Amino acid sequence: MTLFKKWNSITAWSVFAFAFATYLITMERTASFWDCGEFIAAAFKLQVPHPPGAPFFLLVGRLFSLLAFGDLTQVAYWVNMVSVLSSAFTIFFLFKTITLLTVRLLGKKEPELTVQDIFLTMSAATIGSLAYAWSDSFWFSAVEAEVYGMSSFFTAIVIWAVFKWESMEDPATENRWLILTAYLVGISIGVHLLNLVTIPALALVYYFKKFPKPTVFGGIVSFLCGLMILGIINAGIIPGLPELSAKFEIFFVNSLGLPYNSGIIFFIVLFLGSLIWGIRYSHRMGKVLLNTGLLCFAFILTGYASYIMVLVRSEYNPPINENNPSDVLRFVYYLKREQYESRPLLYGPSYTSRPVSQKRGAPVYTKKDGKYVITDYKPIYEYEPGANMLLPRMYSAQPGHPGLYQQMTGLAEGQQPTMRHNLSYMFSHQLGHMYWRYFLWNFAGRESDKEGAGTLLPWQTAHSFPSSIAGNRGHNNFFMLPFLLGVAGIVWLYRRSRRDLLVLGLLFALTGVALVVYLNSPPSEPRERDYIYVGSFYIFCIWIGFGVLAIARTLQKWVHNNTVRTSLATAMSLAVPVVMLTKGWDNHDRSNRYHSVDFARNLLNSCAPNAILFTGGDNDTFPLWYVQEVEGFRKDVRVCVQTFLGADWYIQQLKRKINTSEALPLSLDSNAYASGKNDYVPFYEIPAVKNGINLKEYLELIKQDNKAIQVPLTSGDMTSILPSSTLFLPIDTQEIKKMNIVKSDLLPFLSDSMSWNIGQKDLFKSDLVMLDIIASNNWKRPVYFSSTMGSTHNLGLQEYMQLEGYTFRLLPVRVKGATDGYVNSDLMYNNMMNKTFWREMNNPKTYYDDTYLGSPVASGRIAFLRLAGQLIAENRLDDARKVVDKAMTVMPDDTIPYDQFSAGFVGMLFDVGEDKKALDSARTMAIRSDENLTWAKDHGGQRSRDVNVDLYILQTIVQECKRAGKEAETQKYDAMFRKHLMAFNMYSREE
Repeated sequence: MTLFKKWNSITAWSVFAFAFATYLITMERTASFWDCGEFIAAAFKLQVPHPPGAPFFLLVGRLFSLLAFGDLTQVAYWVNMVSVLSSAFTIFFLFKTITLLTVRLLGKKEPELTVQDIFLTMSAATIGSLAYAWSDSFWFSAVEAEVYGMSSFFTAIVIWAVFKWESMEDPATENRWLILTAYLVGISIGVHLLNLVTIPALALVYYFKKFPKPTVFGGIVSFLCGLMILGIINAGIIPGLPELSAKFEIFFVNSLGLPYNSGIIFFIVLFLGSLIWGIRYSHRMGKVLLNTGLLCFAFILTGYASYIMVLVRSEYNPPINENNPSDVLRFVYYLKREQYESRPLLYGPSYTSRPVSQKRGAPVYTKKDGKYVITDYKPIYEYEPGANMLLPRMYSAQPGHPGLYQQMTGLAEGQQPTMRHNLSYMFSHQLGHMYWRYFLWNFAGRESDKEGAGTLLPWQTAHSFPSSIAGNRGHNNFFMLPFLLGVAGIVWLYRRSRRDLLVLGLLFALTGVALVVYLNSPPSEPRERDYIYVGSFYIFCIWIGFGVLAIARTLQKWVHNNTVRTSLATAMSLAVPVVMLTKGWDNHDRSNRYHSVDFARNLLNSCAPNAILFTGGDNDTFPLWYVQEVEGFRKDVRVCVQTFLGADWYIQQLKRKINTSEALPLSLDSNAYASGKNDYVPFYEIPAVKNGINLKEYLELIKQDNKAIQVPLTSGDMTSILPSSTLFLPIDTQEIKKMNIVKSDLLPFLSDSMSWNIGQKDLFKSDLVMLDIIASNNWKRPVYFSSTMGSTHNLGLQEYMQLEGYTFRLLPVRVKGATDGYVNSDLMYNNMMNKTFWREMNNPKTYYDDTYLGSPVASGRIAFLRLAGQLIAENRLDDARKVVDKAMTVMPDDTIPYDQFSAGFVGMLFDVGEDKKALDSARTMAIRSDENLTWAKDHGGQRSRDVNVDLYILQTIVQECKRAGKEAETQKYDAMFRKHLMAFNMYSREE
């Protein structure tokens, strides 16, 4: 072993240890928010998560979950460890890649390297790899059970393997490395598709090696060949092969009358037989290139074979079985992510375009009576002339998005955007806000961890930020040191090897800007998307490593001693990873954070036994899936995801028992809920039922396809309608009284019918399913709505909803004027005081980012606020005092900063005789709001939502102090409020 190999190995493993220790210490101990709860639950029982799935990640996660040795609360810890280990190995292979490239760029063979050369190479690789290890976006994904840590690992090992292949001289060994690379690419498909975008740039590496005298034309051709390979894998292999097998299956079953799966078996035998024959033929005939290509293809398929798990597990109907891809037709739907909205890429409509006609697209098949029957057609919309444009950047049908496009462009309602508006949006929002901002977060600085936060540049160090920003743990200023060192590395590489700069530059662009163009981001996202672009940040960190070499070269002018110069360059460059580590530690340390799981427990514990709970998507659902499927908590509650309720596969799941929850009652049959049937139920008032329609009778009419409630569509098909804005449901009052579900105080409000106004709006299938469950349930199971969903999803039933904690229970009792439900103080008191979990929420050392400070915290504070208000109204002041005290104890300001809901506690503290606490809280909130508003006024960059929140807090404090008779405080805070109100009114008029 040469001296270089020895130190290369020692240093690489040392860097791995540093990264691993960092991630291990700062790792979240349980399931994080967003997709992590879903992935952990799916890995633990090998279930089917959202498309296109991540089967290889789940298989590895399942193996790691076994290390919990039966302790279900430790399963999340060990599945999180998959990301920790994958991310540490990413840093390991980044180190290896930098040393591999550096040695080649120095122009020496390994035995020729001096001690100074070796030290400089190790320094460059260490600083570059640690800069990536401690970069904001990569560190975030490294400590939770998401696919991005493992995806980065495959990107790192593939890039390293290609450069390793480039250094090989023996043709046989070269081919083995190519086949290994193909296998790694195939496996990565079962994790995430981001790794595939590196292929076109890596094709240039192949070209430069095989053609010692490259030309511009040859380089372009090789790049286009790489794009073609990417297209073959992304469209031809991943969905293409299953889609082709589906055509065989339909032909064999429908045309030849053979049993299900016969066409698939024939296709597999034919395809694999042809591939094996091709490999043997090319080997016998000595066609090396063809043989290597076919072997690479075979190994890509071998890696891709992890998707067999999806088909196998879906067939067993696990509790989490999204899209139910149990046959090849549904599997193609799953792989193509067809449940999500698609946005045009190269040519298509804008947000103002309106479809003028609809044509039938590809048929949708369903198994029925031994055949595949067409039940629907995918719609193809045609738009008015001139509605389409090249490279459309502004198109989204999501609620609220057209208004945001209009706001960003400054266009009047209905005004068509031009190409200038289109490109302006692409450069300002998509490339600027959704990429360049993220890039600077990692290599320059970040204003805070608030959603939409800006960057922090060196000259902003002297700026006076309000305490809410200056004290935010995400307030990190790297003084642009990582950025400047990376730029120095780019300049050094440009002078040293333009070929390598071209390859790395293309990798940087393909994993950054090209992804921005391809993804075509809408005007708003549920959360920040910086984790998508970590591939480009990875390449930039290679340049950061080269920046060490650039500094050493620059120092040659003044420092002639090699050892001193190398040491000085290393010491100067070391400031980059050190500042990234010290600044980033506090906002990446999740070691004591548990509230994602406790939030799910609190939500489930707000429900009565055997309940039906309607929730929203993502953070309303995935933590609940985790605690039920992994920790076995409250498995009696049936979680019904509102965003899935309109899907035929999910409706079928509702009709079967899951865990200890029995099947849900549904009166409509599968035909009424088939794909394409009753997806959209327009409001069309019929005079005969203007005053209301019996919900059960209405559902029966839909089941019968009764013409009395149908109208023709432009396509000629008939569709059911909502004939009245008023619905009523008969109530058996005697049965309700026997159930003892209505509080005695509310029994006088019980009547033989409940009637409500659902509104003059169109219904969707998800609304129809909700109504069906409510009507068919007959009050036998408790029906709840999560408080996080918002009133728009409650079908106009707010006055019939009883708040019992984090959930509203639907009851056949109406309290007029209760537009946000009414509170059952006894039941809610028990739930909130005795059945809620608040681990580490009062620990000031625990870090809670904007996700936790949003809906989870708001749900808790609103629940305490509503309960205390009701207790005060009932003159139960001692109980109200305990509720307010608990609310402020479990979520104190030094851990969970006061928000607009906390302002409501000021008046309640006055009401229960806690004047000092009330005034102290008011003072803290008022000073903070004053700072925020002053800063926002001076800088003009604060979002109007934040301004309105702070104005609301001040206004509430003024009102409560005035009501409590605190004249001095009232005058003080009123002057503060009026000053800012006047300033922002003037600011709005100027704009």
